[in-house]
Amino acid sequence: MQQEIKIGFSPCPNDTFIFDALIHQKIDTEGLDFIAVLEDVQTLNEWALQGKLEVTKLSFGVLPLVLDKYKVLNAGAALGKGVGPLLISSIENVEPSEMADQLIAIPGQNTTAHLLFSTAYPEAKNKVFLRYDQIENFVLEGKGLGVIIHENRFTYQDKGLFKITDLGDYWEKTTGSAIPLGGIVVKKELPESLQQKIDRLIKKSIEYSFAQYPQLSEFITCNAQEMTEAVMRQHIDLYVNEYSLDLGKEGKSAIDTLLKSSETVYDAEAIFV
Repeated sequence: MQQEIKIGFSPCPNDTFIFDALIHQKIDTEGLDFIAVLEDVQTLNEWALQGKLEVTKLSFGVLPLVLDKYKVLNAGAALGKGVGPLLISSIENVEPSEMADQLIAIPGQNTTAHLLFSTAYPEAKNKVFLRYDQIENFVLEGKGLGVIIHENRFTYQDKGLFKITDLGDYWEKTTGSAIPLGGIVVKKELPESLQQKIDRLIKKSIEYSFAQYPQLSEFITCNAQEMTEAVMRQHIDLYVNEYSLDLGKEGKSAIDTLLKSSETVYDAEAIFV
């Protein structure tokens, strides 16, 4: 009898690309049956705080708060350069001196997007936390500025909106580090051998999807809502890369930089599988 493992991730193309082969056993899952739990990243962050799932995607912004429960896997991360969230507006220019007076829509309180925005604009305290897919409309309706992630990075200009700041670019220039957006974590209480097996299987799942690419599976397209296939591929091309296959030394260093920026006290050797 196969052992069931519930695994949480978002319906976005980068995540469904990563986990398709794993969930649908297109690869040998070595006696494990992975049950997909698809939710938006803020819900997954909240669940991670509760320790609800054995394996889950989360924003690296919430990682400092869950290090007592989870370890970071080497495979499955969204991390890189030129992949950060964008601060957008309905008008072309917003002066830095005006930021303290602006209402800013953020895609979740414990997201990496919030952490990166706060790093760039520590004086901006007037915030509202919304689902990532509600933020474009918030800005379009003239309610304030917004921090966008995921597919909205590719669509905001088509709607007449303007980029004010590339928050990922700001992070890269000020830290010299790649941008750690989100990763996959596993419960510490699981046996170490099982943690390592899950890590290895996620990497195999990504390799399988890359071998089929640019073909998009039904799992990717049916969860991508109203996105065109071109936008789905842009999404995958941006967020699934060599760091997704293996964080490596540079990826781990980027996460270390983020944890230090949050003033978290932790054992650097104990946070990765």
